[in-house]
Amino acid sequence: MEPEDLDTLYDMENDPQTWDISNFSVPYSRYTLKRYIEDSQCDMFADRQLRLMITLNANNATIGTIDITGFEPMHARGEVGIAIQQKHQRQGYAKEALGLLCDYAFQFLRLKQLTAHIATDNAACLNLFHACGFEQCGLLKEWWHVKDKYKDVALFQQLRPASL
Repeated sequence: MEPEDLDTLYDMENDPQTWDISNFSVPYSRYTLKRYIEDSQCDMFADRQLRLMITLNANNATIGTIDITGFEPMHARGEVGIAIQQKHQRQGYAKEALGLLCDYAFQFLRLKQLTAHIATDNAACLNLFHACGFEQCGLLKEWWHVKDKYKDVALFQQLRPASL
């Protein structure tokens, strides 16, 4: 993240349509997000997470975020999250970004596995993770509370290929 990413981060974090997948239900102030960017050490081992901005090569516009959170160095694992601005969805950017993140996590960071929690009614996200080599390994019944109802969540996992 760069200081220039503040406006994009502010818009994305404060979009109520993504709160059900982000486990947050309150808006963030610009001040809070500015401090978050400033306080990030950009060190996955110190922060226990890695947040990267997804940008377009053509014009360097930031269109989303992709994260590894819940990083556990002892077990060499983390959980993936991805968000693309609505106007840039369904154009292949998420698949490219997720593929690049997996390559980075497995080849450079040497993680053993990545996981993701995905609402079972989010067909686009389920298809994305399947297409990028993740396999469903569990189902969490009524796991997320969203708009006065509970949603089932599929647990996805990808192990580092043996060839790496």
